Amino acid sequence: MENSFYALLFRQRHIRRWSLMRNSSEETLSQHSMQVAVLSHALALIGNRYFGKDHDPDRAAALALFHDVPEVITGDLPTPVKYYSDAVREGYAAIERDAVERLLSKLPEELRPDYEPLLTPSDADRELMRLVKAADKLDAYIKCVEERGAGNSEFLSAEKTIRAKLEASDCEELRYFIDNLLPAFDATLDEIS
Repeated sequence: MENSFYALLFRQRHIRRWSLMRNSSEETLSQHSMQVAVLSHALALIGNRYFGKDHDPDRAAALALFHDVPEVITGDLPTPVKYYSDAVREGYAAIERDAVERLLSKLPEELRPDYEPLLTPSDADRELMRLVKAADKLDAYIKCVEERGAGNSEFLSAEKTIRAKLEASDCEELRYFIDNLLPAFDATLDEIS
């Protein structure tokens, strides 16, 4: 159907994440995208305020909002499957590129140039996409922390693996967030209120 981009985009709320895991609280792609946008915005601000960077926090948030949009066509492929081998990773990347083209074709022609840079970021967005990737990983870690806090041991291994990846990152904005802001996610509502 012509001009169905937004209708497809709103289907993010029907795509479940962590489908291979037992969840105490289900998470949708739309929730994840919003959270990654908030975290990307925060990381950009942290870079500007504490590390003398010149990030555009609004652009970081916009890139994050659209970072998983191809999944309205592909679905959320579980990480163990997506990264099973180089061949699978390359094949999935090709499927995602096709999904982006299909999504762009669902827009009125005059709007396509406005959305293409959000769905296929350029080299000019490399630094912001680094923050979006860090925020994406951080959001996955926060999900694990929340599941553990709810008594769900299903996410313990993922939590350990993702934490190691976060710790190994050279992103100073992420390091600041981990050291100063992340501990609150392990607290109870009474403790943070």
